[in-house]
Amino acid sequence: MKVILRADVKGSGKKGDVIEVSDGYARNFLLKKGLADVATASGINEISQRKKADAFHKAENEKALRDLAKEVNGKEVTVSIRAGENGKVFGSVTTGQIAASLEELGYDVDKKKIVLKENIKTLGAFEAEIRFMEGVTAKIVVNVIPLT
Repeated sequence: MKVILRADVKGSGKKGDVIEVSDGYARNFLLKKGLADVATASGINEISQRKKADAFHKAENEKALRDLAKEVNGKEVTVSIRAGENGKVFGSVTTGQIAASLEELGYDVDKKKIVLKENIKTLGAFEAEIRFMEGVTAKIVVNVIPLT
C-alpha cells in the first residue's frame, strides 16, 4: 500500500515522503496513529508541488544570503567600549555588539552567525567571520575604540 507520511517515522521515511509499505503496517500502525495518509493522485501531486515550492524558496534564500555575504565582505565596523588607560577593555567585545554595529550600517546579521577567532579584550583592529550558511562566509574587520 502506498502512503504519504505526515511525520517522520523511524525506519520508514521523513515527513512528506511517499512510501510503499505492507497493508497491515499501514492500516494497523501508520494510519491508526495518524502518521500517514493513503496516497491518492491529488495527495501525491500536492506533495510534489510543495517540494518544488520549498526548493524554490530555499534557492531564493541562499541567493539572498550569498548577495548579503558579498556586500558585507571586507566591511569595517567600529565598536566603542569602556577601557582603561593601558588599552585593556572592561569585559570583552561580544558578537551582539558587533551585530548591533552591523545593523547601524544597514545589515541585519544574527549574532549567532558571527565567529571570533579569540576573545577581544584590547583596543585595536580584529578580524571576525560571519557564517551565513555552509559555504557562504564573509570576513569583516572590527575596530575597537575606547568609549568617550
